[in-house]
Amino acid sequence: MSLMNFITKQLIEIIEWTDDSRDTLSYRWPDEDKEIKNGAQLIVRESQQVQFVSAGQFADLFNPGKHTLSTENIPVLSTLRGWKYGFESPFKCDVYYVNTRLFTGNKWGTSNPIMMRDRDFGVVRLRAFGSYDFRIVEAPKFLKEVAGTDQNFRIDEFADTMRSRIVSVFTEALARAQVPALDVAMRYSEMGDALLQLINPTMREKYGLEITSFLLENVSVPPEVEQAIDKRSSMGAIGNLNDYVKYQMGQAMTAGGDASAAATMPATMAMGFGMAQEMMRSMQATPASQVPTGGAPAARDAFAPPANAAAAPPAAAAASAAPQVLTPAQAAQSLGVSEEDVMAEISAGNLKARQIGSQWRIAHSALEEFLRG
Repeated sequence: MSLMNFITKQLIEIIEWTDDSRDTLSYRWPDEDKEIKNGAQLIVRESQQVQFVSAGQFADLFNPGKHTLSTENIPVLSTLRGWKYGFESPFKCDVYYVNTRLFTGNKWGTSNPIMMRDRDFGVVRLRAFGSYDFRIVEAPKFLKEVAGTDQNFRIDEFADTMRSRIVSVFTEALARAQVPALDVAMRYSEMGDALLQLINPTMREKYGLEITSFLLENVSVPPEVEQAIDKRSSMGAIGNLNDYVKYQMGQAMTAGGDASAAATMPATMAMGFGMAQEMMRSMQATPASQVPTGGAPAARDAFAPPANAAAAPPAAAAASAAPQVLTPAQAAQSLGVSEEDVMAEISAGNLKARQIGSQWRIAHSALEEFLRG
């Protein structure tokens, strides 16, 4: 092998790179200690940029196309190397290919819940996740701040940094917007567009990147808040408790069997209470001779003790000693519903009750009247 052939093989004549990985952000072209020949061809494909680095300094940046490496075509490098009399000799230089295509479908999410004030639930913890698309828009800044001298810099090496930056901006924006937790789902698109305007200036300035699309896919609340929302929805669906109980009774009667017995048990108990109440009323009724002349018998307070309880015989006294009123818990048990449902009907005025101190009491007659609708 002649000396000229040996020298020729040590010179690089064509520089090009094709990416088959789909996740490479930047690639340092391997020179293997070879020098670039004067007049060598540089091929830059679409969605690529090439950054030359000479002696640790950024030199020329090449966009897509075929470029001849000569003094006229690499002015910055020529200036750095001080070729005053033309670019004649071979040279050594680091060549970085930067992938400028759009990287889509990158996932982000909150590793810890976000604390925020909500007008419906007070202080709540929210989790959120979604996806985003980005591209490199400033190759020198990206190489300097992110990729460095890495020969093959992939997206998974930068994913954690991107995710933390996005979550930080999202948290700040969500707190500033003061959107109720129940309304966040209606504003996914709106919040994504708003976040782009907040996050892009920071991304471009620090990393040379641009977020082209930011999607908020889900915002979730803790399980206990989900249960509260489900209970509120259930109450809204049930509506009037009286009508709901009647509906259940009718459905169970149609079904028959054990289901019928279980469903109609609250109504059966209520009817039993009603019959007992009627019997006690008949035993405690005032004789006609004691009714004031020219007037109707005075209405009896269901919460007042019987007037003739002291004079009643032992059997009647035992009957009159039976409780005339129920606690909300007892009423709930007899109806087969929760105590919260009973209190809701009392608050709505559908079930008559009397508050004594901090406690509520419900007369049997009021319960019967409620069941009759």
